[in-house]
Amino acid sequence: MPNRMTLVAVWLVLLALLGISTWVALLRLGSWHAALNLIFAVASAGAVVWFDMHLRKGSGTLKLFAGGTVIFLFIMFGFGLADWLTR
Repeated sequence: MPNRMTLVAVWLVLLALLGISTWVALLRLGSWHAALNLIFAVASAGAVVWFDMHLRKGSGTLKLFAGGTVIFLFIMFGFGLADWLTR
């Protein structure tokens, strides 16, 4: 179990990312709106996986499978994008 200060710091980072994402949603940024919110979502998910799900203290096998999952996700998004672009 991580110490209390680490958990509070991660919680504050997640709250800050939520606040920034909400603020960006109120701005008129055109096509940048979705890209910025996607960046904040990936950062939030990364913080949750790295700290709350204890990936940073996990074994090498766990990190290997987590990385493989991310690579597979990119491949699936690539196939979906390729299908959309060729129609």
